[in-house]
Formats: sequence, C-alpha cells, structure tokens
Amino acid sequence: MIDQSRSRNGPARVLLEGVRRVSYYPVEGRVEVTPFPSCLRSCLAYMGENYGYEYIMGTSGAAFRLLWKPGWHPDNIDILVMAEDTFEPFRQAFRAVGYAHEVFGNRGAPDKAELFRRYESYDYFRSCIIESIRDKRRPVIGFGVIGPPECCIITGYDEYGEALIGWNYFQDQKEFNAGVEFEPSGYFRKRNWFKDTLGLIIIGEKLGKPTLDEIHRKALEWALEVVRTPMVRGRHSGLAAYTAWAETLCHEDFPADGNVLMEHLTAHLDGLTMVQERWSAALFLMRIAEHSPAMASDLLAAASYYAAEHHLMGQCYKLASYENMKELAEPDVRHQIASLILQARDRDALAADHIERALTK
Repeated sequence: MIDQSRSRNGPARVLLEGVRRVSYYPVEGRVEVTPFPSCLRSCLAYMGENYGYEYIMGTSGAAFRLLWKPGWHPDNIDILVMAEDTFEPFRQAFRAVGYAHEVFGNRGAPDKAELFRRYESYDYFRSCIIESIRDKRRPVIGFGVIGPPECCIITGYDEYGEALIGWNYFQDQKEFNAGVEFEPSGYFRKRNWFKDTLGLIIIGEKLGKPTLDEIHRKALEWALEVVRTPMVRGRHSGLAAYTAWAETLCHEDFPADGNVLMEHLTAHLDGLTMVQERWSAALFLMRIAEHSPAMASDLLAAASYYAAEHHLMGQCYKLASYENMKELAEPDVRHQIASLILQARDRDALAADHIERALTK
C-alpha cells in the first residue's frame, strides 16, 4: 500500500538520467514501432537488465497480433485490445523477464472501463510514481500522458509530481503536444497530466524466472492463441482479421473527402504495421531455434513465412501510403492490396502450423 502522506516528504524534483529514448523514428539506428515492448526494454536496460525488442515482442504476443474491427478504427493497433484479458500481454512479458508488476487505470476514464479491473485516483497515481522513481530508482510505464493511450516512459517528476518528465512516442507531434515543455536532455515535461493518462504499469521486484525452455514454450503457446482466436473484444483477430480487412477494402465505398480518406488510410496502415512486425516474430523464432535444435526446422520454416509477410506488406505500402494517399480510393488498387493481405494470411496460417508442430517436439 502506498503511503500518500510521504509523497511530499522529499525533493520536489527527482529525475532518472540516461533512460533510452523511445520513438517512432530511429533511435540508435533502430526503429521500434510497438510502444509497450520498446518502453519495457528501455526501462529494464536502465535497471541493468538487457532484453531485445524482439524478445519482448515475442513473449508478449505483440509480434503475432492483428486486429480489425468493422469500420475504420484507429485503436485496432492498441496492445490493450489484443486479448480478452487486457493484462495478459503484460503478464506474459513480465513473466519472461522475471519481474513483478502492477497495472491499474485512471478512475476518471469511465469510457475505458472495460479495459482495467482496478481504478485509482490522481493522488494514488502520483504517489506510485514518486515511490518508484525516488525510492526505487525505477522508471514507470504510463498509458497516454501525451497523445493516444499508447505506452510511454515516466523518468522523473517535478513540483512534487504535479509535472511529469519522460519519453513519449507523440511528444514531438504538434497535434498532441500543446502545453508540453522539454528538458535539456530531450525528455518531455508536462503538467495537468492525469486527465490524459489512462493507466500505469509499476515495475515491481525481481522474481525467480522460469527456465528458457519454459519461457519459449509458453510464448509459442500464447502466439498460437493470438493467431487462432477469431474474435477479441468485438474485433476480428488473428487469421480472421486478415479476411475481414481484405473484405473491407474490396467491398466498401471510399469517399473522395480527404479527411475521411485519411481516417481510412490510417486504420489501414496500422494493419500493415502490425503485420510488418512479423519480422520481429521471425527473429524471435530464430533465437528459439538456436536454443532448441529439436524444434529448429519447424521454427525456421515459420520464421521464413513471417519474413515473407513482412515483404508483402512492403508491397502494400508502395501501392498506398501517406505519400500517395489518393491511390487508396481506387478500387483496382484496393483489390491488389487485398490480394496481398490474403497471401499474408495464408503464410500466417502456415507459420502457425509449423509452430504447433515444433511444440510437439
């Protein structure tokens, strides 16, 4: 239990220096486009634990996900909606890195009540952040703070927690960062943060970690569940999402209105991004194959199918992207894209079959 009376008994400002940046743009020569695995990787690195992005992508299941809800929804890509149990991707990832964790939501966000089982107040949020950063020297993972409720890193606070400091994927985007200030290091600095913060993940104590064989088996079993579950929270999921996405492209009319077309394109590109992350799945499976020779042939075959999906999505980007947005309004172009998506689906199914065979070994 957090002692809220202690939150002002100490320095007004505490900052963890040197936490690795997270961004949609290259950082240290890498691009990591799924915020939660990138944020957890960065936090753990600061704590002296080095895990690769692909490892957390794979163990959380994020590398294998695809969601598509009828209509053009901007939150299909959100890791919070990839499982019926909101916390399962986090539970899988933290188990694989050997740390306890605590997840809770903002009591003032009733529209997201289906996502979290536990809600807390501003004072509780602030006290948890202060205790983690000041007393335990651990960054905190937040949902939102700036922009959409994607994960970010809280690396410090000022004014006894009235202002938060950290890294956020949206901190440099003008449509989201009104009122945001910046530290000399590049960290964002934001007051009045609670209304824009959907929830927190507090990194707990280090636990005994399962064996690598157990971690790999659990991750592969979870990957199959993610791929083969057809519906999650009213969204088509996994293999079924490919079909729903392709059918939407083929059978819906696309208005000429630029704003509506941009909304459609954004949802479509989010789908491409999720499938392009199969490259992370391929690298993750290749790592397991090195450790488990008995499973290697099937896992390497699955990895090759995931690499092929990554390539197919590159072809889709060439047909319609932000640079040539109007192409998406052309029926012929959409049919070409839909064909590529269905080819990716078939490869995803074959990859899953090989993972299942690997598990029997």
